[in-house]
Amino acid sequence: MKKLALLVSGGGTNMQAIMDACGSGEIDGKISVVISSNHEAYALVRAKSAGIPAFVYAKKDYPTLACRDEEILRTLQAYDVDYVILAGYLGIIPKEIIKAYPNKIVNIHPALLPKFGGKNFYGIHVHQAVIKAGEAESGATAHFVSEEVDGGPIIRQQKLIVHKGDTPETLQCRILETIEHPMLVSVIKDLCADKISVVNGKVVNK
Repeated sequence: MKKLALLVSGGGTNMQAIMDACGSGEIDGKISVVISSNHEAYALVRAKSAGIPAFVYAKKDYPTLACRDEEILRTLQAYDVDYVILAGYLGIIPKEIIKAYPNKIVNIHPALLPKFGGKNFYGIHVHQAVIKAGEAESGATAHFVSEEVDGGPIIRQQKLIVHKGDTPETLQCRILETIEHPMLVSVIKDLCADKISVVNGKVVNK
């Protein structure tokens, strides 16, 4: 059974989907620790209710980002995790953590990468940009995290139609519920079953 660390910042709906899949046995893994960048994240309530160790490392609590990142890395190592899952985490993972967990950190991005990816594309901003650009379709992309923001090897991608009356909020909700949650669970399930690897920078599914 693989040990998972979940990095969160908000409500934790992705986290709940993972918790449910682990609880049902769909994922042969265990959430060993939850790390939040936000003291007010509802994901922390979910973790507490499930008896999962949870820690908050907010930027405001540290003199530098490097100090905060060192604490995160120490916690990941202390819990001896196999995979780090970004479950609605609003932050850029530093290179020190990426180097410590090569092709072991997974993110799900609410767009069809490489479109609408990069430093300023996160959360509702992604969907605002998609609608402003008049895109006919959008979706979500699960990928490994590399030092290039949203540029790591793509694991899985799924599309949906952007409706004429869509707002950023309706598009966000539809992608989250119909694509992000099931995709993230599916990817973690396959990772825990050793069905995904990276060869020469490309994802290979067994």
